[in-house]
Amino acid sequence: MKTRSASKTRGTKKPPARPLDLSLYVANRGLKSVKAINNLEKICHEQFEDKCHVKVIDIEKNPGLAKKGEIVAIPTLIKTFPLPMRRVIGDLSDTERVLTGLELRRAI
Repeated sequence: MKTRSASKTRGTKKPPARPLDLSLYVANRGLKSVKAINNLEKICHEQFEDKCHVKVIDIEKNPGLAKKGEIVAIPTLIKTFPLPMRRVIGDLSDTERVLTGLELRRAI
């Protein structure tokens, strides 16, 4: 009988061979947007050894991209790789919520 180790049932999934593709939609570098950028940098560094490709998109400078991305609130983080695509809204201060929401950590 095989047993599963704790890392198989809980915790961070193994980082993909290709970096994560993330897009963070912000508005004019407001307080929540700056917090989200800083929190995302921390998450990428601590959880994925900086194996993240992050695009920061200012919707005030590029409103068409917000419409195309169907952005209804800011800041919004979108994971496009690995699939499935997932979104998290907010300042990204709750790392567990971000990882679970992006399906990069299994729900406990």
